[in-house]
Amino acid sequence: MRVTYNWLKDFVEIKIPAKELADKLTMAGLEVVSLEEKAGDFIFEIEITSNRPDWLSVLGVAREVAAITGAKLRVPSFLSARRSGRLNSQANKGSLKIKIENKKDCPLYTARIIKNVKVGPSPDWIRRRLELIGCRSVNNVVDITNYLLYELGEPLHAFDLDKINPEEIIVRRAKPQEKIITIDGEENRLSGEVLVIADKDKTIAAAGVMGGRDTEVSQGTRNILLEAASFDPIVVRRSRQALGKSTESSYRFERGVDSSMVSQASLKAAELIRECCDSEESGFMVSGVSKPKDIKVDLDTAYVSKILGINLAAAKVKHILTRLGFKVKHKSKNILIVGVPSFRQDVRTQVDLVEEVARIFGYELIPSSVPAIKPCVTISERRDLVSAIKNILTGLGANEAITYSLVDRAGLNNLGLKLDFGPIEIMNPLSQEQEILSPTLMLGLGRAVSFNLNQRQEHVAIFEIANIFKGAKEPEEELTLGIALSGAKSFFTGQGLVKDEAGLSNIKGMLEAVFVLLGVAGYEFISQGEERADIYIQKKKIGSMLKLNRQALRSLEIKNRDVFLLEASLDKLFAFARPNKIFTPLPKYPGIARDISFILKEGLSVKDILALLKGKGQPLLREIRVADYYKGSQIPLGYRGLTLACLYSSNERTLTEKEVQPIHDLLCETLTRDFAAKIR
Repeated sequence: MRVTYNWLKDFVEIKIPAKELADKLTMAGLEVVSLEEKAGDFIFEIEITSNRPDWLSVLGVAREVAAITGAKLRVPSFLSARRSGRLNSQANKGSLKIKIENKKDCPLYTARIIKNVKVGPSPDWIRRRLELIGCRSVNNVVDITNYLLYELGEPLHAFDLDKINPEEIIVRRAKPQEKIITIDGEENRLSGEVLVIADKDKTIAAAGVMGGRDTEVSQGTRNILLEAASFDPIVVRRSRQALGKSTESSYRFERGVDSSMVSQASLKAAELIRECCDSEESGFMVSGVSKPKDIKVDLDTAYVSKILGINLAAAKVKHILTRLGFKVKHKSKNILIVGVPSFRQDVRTQVDLVEEVARIFGYELIPSSVPAIKPCVTISERRDLVSAIKNILTGLGANEAITYSLVDRAGLNNLGLKLDFGPIEIMNPLSQEQEILSPTLMLGLGRAVSFNLNQRQEHVAIFEIANIFKGAKEPEEELTLGIALSGAKSFFTGQGLVKDEAGLSNIKGMLEAVFVLLGVAGYEFISQGEERADIYIQKKKIGSMLKLNRQALRSLEIKNRDVFLLEASLDKLFAFARPNKIFTPLPKYPGIARDISFILKEGLSVKDILALLKGKGQPLLREIRVADYYKGSQIPLGYRGLTLACLYSSNERTLTEKEVQPIHDLLCETLTRDFAAKIR
């Protein structure tokens, strides 16, 4: 959109230089992409957003200039209420009839008959302004329609009245195989998507896009029909696409023209044609509704202040909106009733009005503030918790898997899982493999392990976070974490190649890492036999981990390998999550590490042992954990070998052997006395 500095001054008194005005317009949202000085004037080229068709006119830009600079907008006299009354009194004086086949395609159509027109060159002031913004001068009639298109944003079109059937103007969709030669000289085959203007004999224009060559105004024209209308933006866009033509008129119609401006623009054009062409008006016909619906929005000024982060008085908000053309009244002290003008089709809600206030007040005047920095990182939202769990599991060497949500009943039964709920059946499954919604992640993960093992993978570590589906009285989804391990992971140490066989302890360690991440406390793993353990948090069961039995492995076609699975409800787990972290400084003094290796009878709770030893070792025992677990030929039947790693340290000094040894001996004595352990 191009507009000149002097043209804007017709509507508003501007006291600032063109460069400063360009900067202010850009800050208010009308981005001035270039400013050129030419022929004693300045040309602004403005990037217009698609939601602001009111800016596609000199009047619309001038209204913004007035609001930004605080100057008064000089509204043209032909837009006054008195002139609107004159328009209504003139309506439908003439013999020409207007027929609109679909009011949605064309809500308003006006036709003005002007006779004894003398077509010739335009006055210098019109031609000069059009040429400055890049519009070629044609003749006085065409130039006037173009001039008002740029000034008011309302496209107009003049037909040679003597070349059309004067009985009736019809606004309709094009007929199949209908053709028109447009004013650019091209023949166009039309489709039913194209809206046309026609008389009883022929098509005379593609509505909102381009007129026909046979009825264009030329030097020989003596009588004209002046069209001013409002067309449906979607219909015009489809017409433009079908014809492959983009014009200044279609550009505006596609974004929506102000229907209240249609008749006024027609009247102003008639006055200019009378002045420049020595013509006389003989009729004005209207079909459709010109008055748009009244739209009012209640605006809470406290809401404005809250959104913008600054305190704005109701009087200030009212003043800004009034300068932009809104009609504002007080409903109460802080509540304004804002009447939205017809040219602001983009404003419908409070937030739209807040944006208007911010633009004119000045974004640069709204102070920036830094959010409060908290002493710890908080992961509170559900998706962030899921993302954090994925990060920790991938960091532990697992790969994320995505399995099918539809599974077969036979595969579920072969897995031998005991579910606390019935599955949800598909009424019309596409195949037997898609009979039910998956009630567990274990089947999909088990099949994924089988596939990877068949590809000669020595070690498989995968996880999945997805919904499982429960078929209770009301079907429900539950976000669940599944982990599957199989095979041996090889790595090098100082003693050579070591293979770490996957087991339940590995899965337990991975889940404990998730618990640490989420700040979960009070969890325990309760054994349900040698190959299964249930997971509880504060006495509430959240999941299970298990080793697949031989039957399940055969159903998955896995041979000579063990598979370990975990499934835990994240919906339940998140209820216990306390992810806020408290920073603890790094120890100033080095610690002393000691191990205790011993043989322990099976069935005794390692958790209870660790809790007791932790208490015995205070205050110097900072950490005690299971470092190794083993069974084999060196361990008697019914026993297991354990190694506990102990770390002793102090915040006040470096410990000595004399301070640590008595405590370490006490731990060993407790193991042998209270748990009948044999120290190795």
